[in-house]
Amino acid sequence: MQTWTVILTVASFIMTVVLILWRPRGLNEAIPAICGAALTVLSGSVSLEDLRTIGADVGGATVTILSTIAMAIVLESFGVFQFAANFLARLSKNSGVRLFWYINLMSLLMTMFFNNDGGIIIATPILLILLNKLGLKPHQQIPYLISGALIDTAASAPIGVSNIVNLISLKIIGMNLITFSSMMFVPAMTGLGVLSLLNYLVLKKELPRDLAANRAVQGPRPHLQHRSVWPPRRAFPTLERHTQKEIEFDVPSKAKVRFIRNVLLYVLAVRVGLFLGAYFGIPVSVTAVLGAAILLVWRWLKMRTSPIDVIKKTPWHILVFAFGMYVVVYGMHKIGLTTWLMREIEPLVTGSGLHAVATTAILVTIMSNIFNNHPALMIGTLTLTNMHLDPMTLKVAYLGNVIGSDIGSLIMPIGLLATLIWMYILKQHHVHISWGRYIRLTAIVIPVTVLVTILLVYGWVHLIY
Repeated sequence: MQTWTVILTVASFIMTVVLILWRPRGLNEAIPAICGAALTVLSGSVSLEDLRTIGADVGGATVTILSTIAMAIVLESFGVFQFAANFLARLSKNSGVRLFWYINLMSLLMTMFFNNDGGIIIATPILLILLNKLGLKPHQQIPYLISGALIDTAASAPIGVSNIVNLISLKIIGMNLITFSSMMFVPAMTGLGVLSLLNYLVLKKELPRDLAANRAVQGPRPHLQHRSVWPPRRAFPTLERHTQKEIEFDVPSKAKVRFIRNVLLYVLAVRVGLFLGAYFGIPVSVTAVLGAAILLVWRWLKMRTSPIDVIKKTPWHILVFAFGMYVVVYGMHKIGLTTWLMREIEPLVTGSGLHAVATTAILVTIMSNIFNNHPALMIGTLTLTNMHLDPMTLKVAYLGNVIGSDIGSLIMPIGLLATLIWMYILKQHHVHISWGRYIRLTAIVIPVTVLVTILLVYGWVHLIY
């Protein structure tokens, strides 16, 4: 490969990363990503054929995310978010601490049922509705929102199907979902418990103890009484028919409970369908699209609402960012990044099971926080497959990849698409959480969680195999 091609590819990579981390004047992260991708293509390190390969790799994930966004919009218009917010409020019994733990539990279940991107898309609006109704000021909402988001995104680690990029990598490794879950579920779930506890210890001073007393001090917030959270209300004219009674924390009618129960059962069936489809070789994207299409038709028959709102409210720039970063990093792969990584880390990976999982977890954590977990996990996976490792070492090393990609990537906001989607939703509804505020928490809790999970994975695999 020509020298100028290597120089221009590396320069494109450095420029892209610097601009994304610097973000001058609030520059949208998609702009440097797509500009860096264009320069990488112009350098010649990524060909048109490579672009088709990249498109095939990220296309399924993109379609699945779009399908999940569509399902979230339908659930909002059916009143599921309002119902869930009211339910959580009643469970909390005016305790801010109890509310914190219920929010963490809900965030975990959301990712288990949808995937990390879908969990964020659905859980964040529920939390915004709930926290606004409880009368919490923006700064009081932040601990709940950040902790919920961290659990939501990290919860993709226990089962492979909760993260699309995990599924792609599992296929490359040749590891099925059952084997993955048997090796990863217990240690990753324990790691999530550690993360929740760390979040609580760091944030507990910011949590209001008595929510009823807090509302009494704050007084009514009438400007929030009719606020629709995701998507904005104008996308759903039918939401204008909400009455004051429906917005309070009343027990819903039996008919409404039955309807929401049926909707949630359908969503659960779609989720199970993702597992079954993956087991029988049906692409996750196909099942996701079919599930979203049926739900959109259901809404049209019930409410005569056009699906055009899905197009209007999709955060397209985040998908552009993902594709651009994939191209930039693929260019680095083509000029020898994976070859260099393979040469440098192979002695560590082959040293022992603990070395294997720790080395790959730390490596993918670093790469994910520089240029997003999707390309980071793919580079880590390709590097492992080129090492000619024995099957068990390959599997254990891949578990380290997942730890770095699904948990370690949470240190920086750009580490996961789900985190970028989360920040986008918050910005749309005037809740500002700066990168600095986010990193002040994640720089403490995520490295500890990664270290604990590494040790748990090694101990668990050593125990059962």
